[in-house]
Amino acid sequence: MAAPMIPPDHAPAFLAAHGWGDAQISPLAGDASFRHYFRVRDGARQAVLMDAPPPHEDPRPFIAIAEWLGGCGLSAPQILARDLGKGLLLIEDFGDVRLRETMDARPEAEAEHYAGVTDLLVHLHARPPMAGLPVHGLEQWLDEVMLFTDWYCPALEIAADREAFRAAWEAVLAPVAADGLPRVTVLRDYHAENIMLVPGREGIAHYGLLDFQDALIGHPAYDLASVLEDARRDVSPAVEAAMLDRYIAATGQDEAFRAAYWALAAQRNTRILGVFVRLWKRDGKPGYRQFQPRMWGLLERDLAHPALVPVRQWFDANVSAERRAAAWMGQGA
Repeated sequence: MAAPMIPPDHAPAFLAAHGWGDAQISPLAGDASFRHYFRVRDGARQAVLMDAPPPHEDPRPFIAIAEWLGGCGLSAPQILARDLGKGLLLIEDFGDVRLRETMDARPEAEAEHYAGVTDLLVHLHARPPMAGLPVHGLEQWLDEVMLFTDWYCPALEIAADREAFRAAWEAVLAPVAADGLPRVTVLRDYHAENIMLVPGREGIAHYGLLDFQDALIGHPAYDLASVLEDARRDVSPAVEAAMLDRYIAATGQDEAFRAAYWALAAQRNTRILGVFVRLWKRDGKPGYRQFQPRMWGLLERDLAHPALVPVRQWFDANVSAERRAAAWMGQGA
């Protein structure tokens, strides 16, 4: 059983110093990092308290990116108060209506909402990327994908050819790195559990953004693959295809974008297979095992594309069927 989430001892004094001294604090959410979130209520007012404890977390990237996204006309939480030394932020509360649960309850609205989050990326990518962000390119893609051989393979006792794995991925990803498409701000964790439906706002502003502090400058296909090949919920293949077409039509991209989409989707899904094992083995969070069959289903679909032949051949030679999705069936939260 997970330990209860408790606000840090210095939270009441922080809230009192910023006019929220009578507020009640209740747990809201945790995530895969050291960050925790609490809802703060004071009469009719409510906000979210982010606890990003140093030295494990640094809230300054979140602040800078939130303010930049807001300046782009997108809904990122406003920063209401901050104490950087203690890692506390008081931020705007977007409420409880999240895209994930909305889609689960109303699957008939899937195309409508995914059109909205696709249009949000079109809007974001029409602007020059935020200055000062780290670059997310070929070397980073290759380093990330090695999490599969470093964590997944040992956990399942797979004696994998690590050098051949990296070489196969380089053969697939080097053309993407050199495709000449403009680089953009990549939110990196853009998926249905990080998108809120903000009441009273319309168009792309209806979609409230969360968990973007790891934003990068990278390929425009990355976030589209992230939201359409979601680790936590199934997006229908028909909607995925329609949104890929929608993005290409809106941006004037060509087949280079489509090829990059499948390559980066495969890269991301392979990395996540390794990340979820690391969260289980290193960080004591076994609940992430339940997502592995979905990740394999997505990856198998990605690997069917002709540009992924070198990587598909590596998987066929090194990872047997019983060590793919079948190894994770029945793994609970």
